[in-house]
Order: sequence, then C-alpha cells, then structure tokens
Amino acid sequence: MKRSLWLQEIADELTPTEPLREHLDADVAIIGGGFVGLWTALRLLELDPTCRIVILERDICGGGASGRNGGFVMSWWPKISSLVEQCGQEEALRLARASEANIAEIGQFCEEHGIDAHFRRGGWLWTATTAAQRGSWKGVQRTCESLGANVFRTLPDNEVERRAGSRQHLEGVIEDSNATVQPARLARGLRRVALEKGVRIFENTPVDEIQRTQPAVLRTPYGSVTAPRVVLATNAWAAQVPELSRMVLPVTSTIVATRPMPERLEQIGWTGGESITDSQLMVDFYRTTQDGRIAFGKGTGMINYASRIDDSFDDNPRLTEETEQDFRRTYPNLADEAITHAWCGPIDRTYDSMPVFGHLDGAPHIFYGIGWSGNGVGPTRLGGRILASLVLGRNDEWSRCGLVGRQPKRFPPEPVRYVGGLMVRGAVQRKEQAEAQNRKPSWIDLRLAKFAPVGLEDKSA
Repeated sequence: MKRSLWLQEIADELTPTEPLREHLDADVAIIGGGFVGLWTALRLLELDPTCRIVILERDICGGGASGRNGGFVMSWWPKISSLVEQCGQEEALRLARASEANIAEIGQFCEEHGIDAHFRRGGWLWTATTAAQRGSWKGVQRTCESLGANVFRTLPDNEVERRAGSRQHLEGVIEDSNATVQPARLARGLRRVALEKGVRIFENTPVDEIQRTQPAVLRTPYGSVTAPRVVLATNAWAAQVPELSRMVLPVTSTIVATRPMPERLEQIGWTGGESITDSQLMVDFYRTTQDGRIAFGKGTGMINYASRIDDSFDDNPRLTEETEQDFRRTYPNLADEAITHAWCGPIDRTYDSMPVFGHLDGAPHIFYGIGWSGNGVGPTRLGGRILASLVLGRNDEWSRCGLVGRQPKRFPPEPVRYVGGLMVRGAVQRKEQAEAQNRKPSWIDLRLAKFAPVGLEDKSA
C-alpha cells in the first residue's frame, strides 16, 4: 500500500500493535481505527469510564482516509442548505454552530494531550477560479443570513487573489473559523490517547465475519471479539455491508504535493495558512504545510463496479496527472516547481455529502456512522458524540440528532450505478474542462452533470 506524505513524515512512529490472537469479551467493539472509531472510543470513556472497548483495525490507525485526506478542519456551514432541508432550521443551526465550535475544541484537545498535529487556524477561502464558478456560495450565504449567522465574509477580489497567491482566483468568501492539521499526526495522537486510557487496539486485524447475534461476535483471522454493542467505523469499506451499499459510494480523492518551499510561498503571498477550495463539483482543495509545501487535492471521483476498493484507489498515475493539471492551471506562477509526492484514497460519498447514523436492519446493537464525503476531519468528532450516545442508549441532543436514522437519497443498484456513474463522471469532467477554458459545455454534458451527487459545498445554480 502506498502511504500518504503525512504518514511518510511520521514513518518511525507507525509501529503497529499486535494483531488479535485471542478470544475477547468487550462492552463495545469498534471496527475501524480512524477518526470515527477513535473519537467514538474516547467519547464513550468520557461518558462511561468503566466501558471496556476494543478497536479492530485492518491496517494501522490512520492508514485509511484519516491519514490520507487534505487535513482541512471544516464546519458544516457550507452544507447549511442541506442541513435545513434534512433537519429543519433549528436543528440545522445547532449542528452548524456545534461544528464550528468543534474546530477550536480539536485544537484544545491537541494542546491538552500534547498532540503535535500542526493545528493552524488560518480560515477557509471558498473561491471561483473560472467565470462559471462565480457566486457559487451566494445561496449558502443567503441561508446563513436568514438564520442570523453571518458566517461567510465576502472579500475584495484583489484580496482573494493576494491571499491565495494566484491570479486564477477571481473572487471568493472566507469562513474564518476553519483550520488545517497534519491529519496522520492527529490520527496517531488520538490512538496514543486511546491506548493510554485503556482502549485495546488491534492493528493489522481485519474482521472476516460479523455475527449479528446478541451479543455480536466479530471473527478475525486468528481470534474473535464478543460484544453486546458494535460500531462500524469503516468509511468507504461500509459499502460492502448489504443494507449500506446504496447509501455510500466509494470514490477516489487524489493529492499531490510540492517540495518544501517557504520562500516561494512568501513570494506569491500565500502566507496566512488559509485552506482553499474552488467551486468545481470535482472540487480542487489545497493548503500549505508547516514546512512550506503546497498539498493540492482533487475529488477525482473514480468508481469501481460493485464498490470494490482495490489497489487503483491507493496509487493511480492517471488520477495523479489529472490533479497535477489542475494544480498547474491554478498556479501557473509555480510552473517550475516539481511534484514530489502523490497519493490517492477512497472516501465514502453519500448523495448529499452529509453523514448518516443508525443501526443495521434487525440488529439494533450494531451501529454505523458513514458518509463523511471528504469532510470528516472536523465533523467526525461530532460523529463520535452521536455514536457514543446511541451505543449507551442515552436520550440526548446527539442521539436525537437530525442525522440519525435519516433516509438519504440512494445510489441506483448495479449495473446502473457503475455504468451511469461513469457517464455522469465523464460529463462533469468535460463540463468543467470546458468552463476552465471559457468554453460553453455541450447541452448533453450539462444535462448529465445534473445527476451528479451534491458536492462539498451547497453551491448556487
């Protein structure tokens, strides 16, 4: 498996725990040792310090999406229109405000526990890099303002250009609360804290079978765990669970990174630590790092038949080339800078790009939190609160959250999902390539692109 730059930077800290080689009893078994699983375990211990928790991780903690993402610690404000539609105004406002407060709380958690995750609060720029993208945020701004929340601050066009370090940025808004982290450092820091608090973590331990008995039994190659309550925190791999298979679609996200070049960042003016996205559906997202690199990502959106996740999700030269092309278009002033690192990974995309929480059919003791859709670094901490309350049977604002038990729009069954997905992805690619060249997309591509799932932000038409 090809590791991300983030994991390569801390390669000497990745010694795994021993795989499970015994038969254990636990109060709660968590499948998946990424952000969702780790935050859930820590919240469970906060609510019930006597809880016996086992985490089973097929790779290493942070080896999946938690250690491969762009490290954007964002809120749910960009999804406020979807939240209102799903949850109503009052609950949408509560969740959005909680997600904003959560950003600072993650920074405080890192400080309290000595986690050097490179937490930096530089704000998030939501920009237009083509004429077609102008004003994409206006619908979200209007919704925020109608709720009494003036979250997105419009910047003068020249300030957007200056802060982003490229004339390709035509206009934009900023959400000041957002931060960036080195995500693998955060994931491994959470793992350390969980181990210190008594959570038993077994890495390199895939779960081969889930017996939905009460208590449930999780079988691994060399052992098993028996537990009355189970949490599925497997991100894109949740698509292999039959009743979840049409809720989420595993798609690729791809990142390239430059050498450390703080002198060039100073030269182009991108010195404030802002994270940035454009307004494409196959979104470009980019940020600077503590050592002065640019990490530039793209929602490349590759899919496989039957949601199969194989080696092409880890390392894909074609997707790397697509991502580098967007980097070159966005930063022509850095044409002489080589790409030194590139990696891919699967994300668990829902149709509306919002997560879903609930329990498996006929198994009220097996819970899931899935569908982070590329924006999980911050919100997974809230997801841990939701899942912990569900697991402990609490009646609180998290167990009653509007994202629990919802019925999102589902992806079609195979083979329609795969064939149709290829057609829609191709149309979106051609549409956005035409717009990048200031050409009018074809009518058929415009029509097909409308079938694409909603993106990272609720964009205005």
